Amino acid sequence: MNIRSLTRGDGVVIGAAVLLFIASFLSFYSYDCTSAICAPEPNGWKAGLFPVLPSIFLAGIIAAALVVAARFQPEGRKLVGLELGQWGTAFAVFAAWSSLWTIIGGAQGVSPGVGQILGLIANAALAGAALMTPRTPALKAPLVSAPGPQAPSPYGAGPNPGYGYPGPGAQAGAAGPYGGGQQSYGGQPGQADASLGGAAAAAPQPAAGQPAAPAGDFAPFWFAVPVPRPLYGEDGSPTQIAELAPGTWYLAVEQRGQALVAQTQDGRRGVLQDTTGIQRG
Repeated sequence: MNIRSLTRGDGVVIGAAVLLFIASFLSFYSYDCTSAICAPEPNGWKAGLFPVLPSIFLAGIIAAALVVAARFQPEGRKLVGLELGQWGTAFAVFAAWSSLWTIIGGAQGVSPGVGQILGLIANAALAGAALMTPRTPALKAPLVSAPGPQAPSPYGAGPNPGYGYPGPGAQAGAAGPYGGGQQSYGGQPGQADASLGGAAAAAPQPAAGQPAAPAGDFAPFWFAVPVPRPLYGEDGSPTQIAELAPGTWYLAVEQRGQALVAQTQDGRRGVLQDTTGIQRG
């Protein structure tokens, strides 16, 4: 479970659910008393107000739980033909409609209480966030931004040592495509140790007649995604082999047009087709 999978829209959903839970304990109806004796004002948990509790308060809280839980599930997983996020959106719209229908109709001498008003506001915000998050870039942005590239250690180790590629923050040109950069131990770069005969370790030059490598050659780099992104097979099949999560660094080992061939931390490789908004290390 990665909290960086949550979006700003999910933050609105969580806040609305907390407000809805608090509203369920406040007075749902306010009586217009005409005498010194007045009936106590009930809250949403009173049995006499059934079905207020399941149709307004519990439906909204369940909707928020489903929307948030969908962020931590693999894409495409369904429950009775619908994804968890779709079930959550349906529950949120139902709870908002129940709140609206209840507040516009009431018996004579009865006014909406604080709990009923706050419940309508919370359910409206919850339904709006559930509906608009997939369509609004501002709400699709990560709730917790991914950490910046780590500073290089004295030995050039990246955030995932052992891959053999330069990690985020490595200096340009310090390592080749497979991490085989030169290291200097007490001497100047390019100068061999005196115990090896004092010969200068010059950089290899291209052989005569052999063209130099073009400057635009792809070099592996680390990157992070802003939102969960699917990773498909290298053979071009539409089968999803993994899901890249925000807040985790992945290694780009090849570029295919606008797509990248990425390698996960467990060694799986696949094609990332949507590269918009990625953060390079």
